[in-house]
Amino acid sequence: MEFTAEQIAGFLKGTIEGDANVSVNNVSKIEEGRPGTLAFLANPKYQKYIYDTQASIVLVNEDLTIEKEVRATLIRVKDAYEAFANLLDLYEQSKPKKSGISVQACIAATAGMGKDLYIGDFVSIGENASIGDNVQLYAQVFIGDNVSIGNNTMLHPGVKVLKDCKIGDNCVIHAGTVIGSDGFGFALEQNSESRRKVPQVGNVIIGNDVEIGANVAIDRATMGSTKIGNGVKMDNLIQIAHNVEIGDNTVIIAQVGVAGSSRIGKNVIIAGQVGIIGHVTIGDGAMIGAQAGVNRNMKEKEMVVGSPAFDIREFRKASAIFKKLPELYRQINQMEKELNERKKSE
Repeated sequence: MEFTAEQIAGFLKGTIEGDANVSVNNVSKIEEGRPGTLAFLANPKYQKYIYDTQASIVLVNEDLTIEKEVRATLIRVKDAYEAFANLLDLYEQSKPKKSGISVQACIAATAGMGKDLYIGDFVSIGENASIGDNVQLYAQVFIGDNVSIGNNTMLHPGVKVLKDCKIGDNCVIHAGTVIGSDGFGFALEQNSESRRKVPQVGNVIIGNDVEIGANVAIDRATMGSTKIGNGVKMDNLIQIAHNVEIGDNTVIIAQVGVAGSSRIGKNVIIAGQVGIIGHVTIGDGAMIGAQAGVNRNMKEKEMVVGSPAFDIREFRKASAIFKKLPELYRQINQMEKELNERKKSE
């Protein structure tokens, strides 16, 4: 589909500078712009590309100062990045949705099925499962017994949702993710060095408007529920252990591991490769820097980095000192040498 600058500006409530009739049918990076595509400029580091880009239309912030002639048509908006995301969302919605149920799918007779579904090849839906309206289940998705999937939810190829788990409305779960795998529970037997598996009889409950990346594992609770709140966004390759609870609108970046029974509040940001030990509480609005190791409770809006994690302000002070350690070490050695020489001369 093609859209003119005038149409795009109307949708975004933006202001046009240039040819209002120029049209685009694809998107591109501003540094790799091609004729007939739309790009955006939000980061000032990329401003140099706007003067040479071949993109036909570029979304820019309202306050951007142009220093020389630009060949592309500009559309000024309040936030270029947000506007670009809105356009991509509109583009995705304009694509025709797949529909229908593959003859190669296996659906239990007791499963409840909603309207306007897409169920791909080799999908398996278990006994007493409930599938809402407008759900899309791509090839090789597995839905266990008694699982509930809410309306407008999309499961990409190879997602496994194991028995008794519940997923809300408007969720997206990417390829290879497993919801409801057993929690890691083993008890040391008396008078023995062996460990006995503790049955994991709980489930996972995922709220509405959640997006979960590829190859994520969210373990079922030992008892009760592992809970993922509304609006949570999770990147790829994340491990969420049994009985963890994650509050609404929290963001978790790739390769994070959260140990059992930890409580993570609302609107928390957890950067990549963070490790969180079990049975801790992370307050609402907290921020945890990349590769931090969290081994204690965190207050609301607290910011930490490092391993073990500590307050970001103290970390910055410590980092400044750390850079000076070689010089401090040299000075201490020199002082020690001078002190020893003085003692010998006395």
